[in-house]
Amino acid sequence: MSTADLGIAKVLGADAVGQPGQRRFRLFVQGQRPAHSAIMWLEKEQLSNLSLALDRVLAQLTEGRILRTEAQAGPPPRPVEMPATFPKSPDYEFQIGRLLLNYEERRELLALIVVPMEIRTKPGSPEPQVFLLEDEAISFLFTFQQAQELTRSINILLSSGRPVCPLCHTPLDGGPHACVKQNGHREIVQVMEEDEEE
Repeated sequence: MSTADLGIAKVLGADAVGQPGQRRFRLFVQGQRPAHSAIMWLEKEQLSNLSLALDRVLAQLTEGRILRTEAQAGPPPRPVEMPATFPKSPDYEFQIGRLLLNYEERRELLALIVVPMEIRTKPGSPEPQVFLLEDEAISFLFTFQQAQELTRSINILLSSGRPVCPLCHTPLDGGPHACVKQNGHREIVQVMEEDEEE
């Protein structure tokens, strides 16, 4: 697999575009030298899996010194947004098909290889198919601190959307929910808490 190397990330983050329930998620990265940039669109589940993978790798590589920081009491933190200085027309923009996380021991940097995907309909086949574009993959390096900041911002981002059912992880829209894990026998009603008046 050939990859375009963006080098060490100068800017790295994740954000979402749109309203809860209709959000599209993306990773954004800009290298130091060359200063190439990329916007990579992905599914919410892919973003969650990346955060979990980063947490595990950080815990292993630092022998538990870097662990996931759970949310603390207080007002919820605001999701991270793409910096205003990020290029309006990135060098690369695509939908993510696969993510590969590696570790470069010599420089103590993490490496992410991102493989684009494309949905096409083959001649003679009515169903669209997913094709991984491995020859168009990009890679970049980032520090443990950047990884920790990325996983923290992903967790803030994911928790700022619609609440999900704790059993089947389907988004709750405010009404009764027939959970498939309970075969629809008991309804899970979303309870909304009002802010206390001071």
